Amino acid sequence: MLKLNNGFEIPIVGLGTYARKAEPGQYRQAVEWGIVAGYRHIDTASCYNNEKEVGEAINNKIKQGIVTREDLFITTKLWNDRHAEKDVVPALKESLTKLNLNYVDLYLIHWPVSVNENGEDEGIEHAETWRGMEKTVELGLARSIGVSNFNAQQLDRLMATATIKPVVNQFEINPTLTEHELVNYCKKMSVVPVAYTPLGLISEARPEFIGKDIIKTDPKLGQIADKYRKSRAQVALRYLTQRGIVVVPKSFTKSRIEENINIFDFDLTEEEMKIVDSYNINHRCVPGAAFKNFKNYPF
Repeated sequence: MLKLNNGFEIPIVGLGTYARKAEPGQYRQAVEWGIVAGYRHIDTASCYNNEKEVGEAINNKIKQGIVTREDLFITTKLWNDRHAEKDVVPALKESLTKLNLNYVDLYLIHWPVSVNENGEDEGIEHAETWRGMEKTVELGLARSIGVSNFNAQQLDRLMATATIKPVVNQFEINPTLTEHELVNYCKKMSVVPVAYTPLGLISEARPEFIGKDIIKTDPKLGQIADKYRKSRAQVALRYLTQRGIVVVPKSFTKSRIEENINIFDFDLTEEEMKIVDSYNINHRCVPGAAFKNFKNYPF
């Protein structure tokens, strides 16, 4: 658990649920497996189109007495077409209906860019969207609010005007995109860094990544994994959590879901941390290329 700046706590390993495609029932099954395996932090978003299945899984496990609602930390996110202040609360209410929950533990602005219904740049100021986010806390719909994919300047501007400070910034961090500067800035501002795509290229098999998948192929990482009787993925996740970063790896395979949370019975040495750190190539798996020419594009 890591302490948030508002006093709540966030589990340091969460279950990510994004997939480019999934079969009906796959999201529900993954979340049910995750809860049984010990995950108490579940990460979804309105644009994943899976909130209904995620909610079914959560409520199934509550009904079965495996967990209570209070045991869980549920995150969802505001999509880019709902950044107008008046649209934020209704957007979260829609998500809560799909999830069949009364509140979420964390509500994030998914991207710093805003679009209209045709997908065109609206350029809405973050301060306006944030007023709507703060309203969700006031109404008891979200316990905490934060951002995702914000760069340091955007986070700084938001912090300067916010009445309720963002508790996290969720962005891509992994051994091939180490993001030390932004991680350190977040910590300095008492904002917890949360890593999506924490396994980076290890979890992808797209042709454009061939030759960049160091974490899959480097023999030194294999030696570290063998030393601790862990997988390369477990070493990568341990590297991030030892840096004080929350991780939300996703998987739809039961054994991998169980493996990804089983990372607390070993510690990497300082030298091993440096080895994993050396894999950085500043390669972004999720560049948000569709937003590249938008006013608030963060990268």
